[in-house]
Amino acid sequence: MNAAPAAVGVPRLGTRRVWIGLLLAVIGVGAVFYAPAFALLVEAIAIGCLWELGKLAESKGVGLEFTVAVLAVTAYIGLTFFGRIGRFEGDLLSITVVAALATATFLERGHQLMRSAFTLLGVLYIGKLISYFVAIRALPELGIPLTIMVIVIIALTDIAAMVVGTTLGRTPLTPISPRKTVEGSVGGLVVAALAAIGFTVALHWPWWEGMSIGLFTSLAAQAGDLIESALKRDAKVKDAGSAIGGHGGVLDRFDSYLFGGIAFYFSLFMFHVTPAALP
Repeated sequence: MNAAPAAVGVPRLGTRRVWIGLLLAVIGVGAVFYAPAFALLVEAIAIGCLWELGKLAESKGVGLEFTVAVLAVTAYIGLTFFGRIGRFEGDLLSITVVAALATATFLERGHQLMRSAFTLLGVLYIGKLISYFVAIRALPELGIPLTIMVIVIIALTDIAAMVVGTTLGRTPLTPISPRKTVEGSVGGLVVAALAAIGFTVALHWPWWEGMSIGLFTSLAAQAGDLIESALKRDAKVKDAGSAIGGHGGVLDRFDSYLFGGIAFYFSLFMFHVTPAALP
C-alpha cells in the first residue's frame, strides 16, 4: 500500500496499526523456525483470506462453496508441506471442480457453473499462491533464511511504499487505487532491493542477484495489492474484512504476499537455488 500525502486528507499511520503490523511480523518470523507451526500459520491465514474472498464473491450475487474450498486449500498446503503437490495437483483441482458442482447441485444452491468457478478461483488464488511460502520453507538448508528473507522483503515493500507515499507522494499510480502513488511504489522497490541485497550478501551471493530478487518480488507484491484493490472496487467495499485492527481484513493484509511469494520462489531459479518442494 502506498498512500497519498496526509496533506490532501489521507490520515497518517496510526500507532495501533504499526504495533499490530509489528506483532504479526514477529509471529510470522518466529513460526518460520518450526516448519509445522509455520504451515499451520499459513493455513490459518489462507482460511481467513478465503472467507473474505467468499464474502466479496457473495457481494456479486454468487458465493463459493466454502467447505469444498477450505478442504482443497488445506490439501494444497498439506501436499506442499510433504513435497507431493507436483504429483497430485491435477487430481486435486479435478476433485475440487466436481465437489463444487455436486454440492451446489444437490444442496439446491443453484448457479452451479458460477459457484464452481468462484470456488476454483479461490483455491488457486489463495491456496496455490500461499503454498509457495511452505515450499520456500521446505528448501533444503536455506529454507529458514530464505523464508525470512521473502517475508521481510514484502513487509518492507508495504511499509516503505506507505511511508514514502504518505510523506512524498504526489503522482497517482493507478485509478484502481487512487491513494497509491508512483513515489510510494518506487520507495517500496528501493527499500526491498536494499533489504534483499543485505540478505544475499550474508548468504555470500553477489549483490546484484539480491537486487534482482528484491525488485522482482517487490513488483509482484505491489501487483498483488493492486489486484485485491480491484476486487474490492468491483465488490464496492472499502476493506475485504475487519479481522485485523487497523489493517482491514486478512486478505487486505496478506494480498501482497500471495503474489510476492510465487515471484520470490521462481526468482530463485535464476540463481543458486533449485526449488525442490514443487517439481
